[in-house]
Amino acid sequence: MRRLGSVQRKMPCVFVTEVKEEPSTKREHQPFKVLATETISHKALDADIYSAIPTEKVDGTCCYITNYKGKPYLWARLDRKPNKLAEKRFKNFLHSKQNSKEFFWNVEEDFKPVPECWIPAKEIEQLNGNPMPDENGHIPGWVPVEKNNKQYCWHSSVVNYEFQVALVLKHHPEDPGLLEISAVPLSDLLEQTLELIGTNINGNPYGLGSKKHPLHLLIPHGAFQIRNLPALEHNDLLSWFEGCREGKIEGIVWHCNDGCLIKVHRHHLGLCWPIPDTYMNSKPVIINMNLNKYDHAFDTKCLFNLFSKIDNQKFSRLRDIMLDV
Repeated sequence: MRRLGSVQRKMPCVFVTEVKEEPSTKREHQPFKVLATETISHKALDADIYSAIPTEKVDGTCCYITNYKGKPYLWARLDRKPNKLAEKRFKNFLHSKQNSKEFFWNVEEDFKPVPECWIPAKEIEQLNGNPMPDENGHIPGWVPVEKNNKQYCWHSSVVNYEFQVALVLKHHPEDPGLLEISAVPLSDLLEQTLELIGTNINGNPYGLGSKKHPLHLLIPHGAFQIRNLPALEHNDLLSWFEGCREGKIEGIVWHCNDGCLIKVHRHHLGLCWPIPDTYMNSKPVIINMNLNKYDHAFDTKCLFNLFSKIDNQKFSRLRDIMLDV
C-alpha cells in the first residue's frame, strides 16, 4: 500500500462551500456557518478525487515527526499569527475586497515572534525565501516537543526519546476489525503527520482516560481507511454520516494520487460533532506493549510502562481502558 499524504496545510472541502448567516455549531461565538453545496470543487476534480483513498478524519491536534538534534522528534503544530495591527488591517481588507490573496504582507514586521526552533510547514508558498501566510493570515508551522515542556506535556506523554518510540493507535496488522496500541519506533514514522487524541485534547470526543488518569495516543494520518463509502454525492454522504455505523466519524479525508488532501467535515453537511457513540469506539482494542526487549526500564509513571502492565489484554472499546498509576 502506498504511503498516504501528510497534513502540512489547511485542507479544502470536497464541495464548493457557502456562508450562511446563522450561529456556528462548530465554533462558539462564530455568527455564521460554512456549509457544503452540492457542487464538487475544482480543487477536488483537479486532484482526481474519484481515484483518491478515503480515510477517517480524526478529531485531535496535528503533529509531525521529523529530525531535531540529529534524531527523530515529535513536533507540535504552531501557526505563526499576525500581530494586532496587521490582523486588524487584514480583516478590514477582507471586508472590502473578499479575496485574501490580494493582501500585501510584510512577513518580517506583521507577525508575532516564534521560537528559534520553529520551522514552517512544507508545501506552503514562499516569496523571496520567506514562508507566506495562507488565506486565513496564518503561517502553518511546527515546534519540537521537548521532554519537560509543560506547554506540550500531553504531546510529550506519547513519546520516549531515550528509547526512540511513540505510543500509536492503529489497526491490528492481521485483523482490520481490531485496533492495537503499541510502541512504534520514531524512525518508522519519519516525515509523517499524525493526530494526537486523548483526555485533554479538543474536549476528548472519544472519551479516553480520565482527569485523574489522562490517556493520549497518536494516530498516523490515513491510518483508518473507509472501505464502503457511497457515491460522491452530497445527499448520499449525508445519509451515510447519519445512518451508517462507519459514518459515526468527524469527517472524511481523501488522499489523492498527487499528494493533495481533500476533506469534508460533518459540520459542512449541517451535522453535529462530537457525537455520543463514535465508530472508533465500536471496535475492540488490544494492547501490544512488551517492553522486555529494552535494555533498562521505562519511567514507572509513563504511559508506556502503564500499558506494559496490561500487555496483551483486549478491551471491547477504547474508552474502557483505564490506566491506574
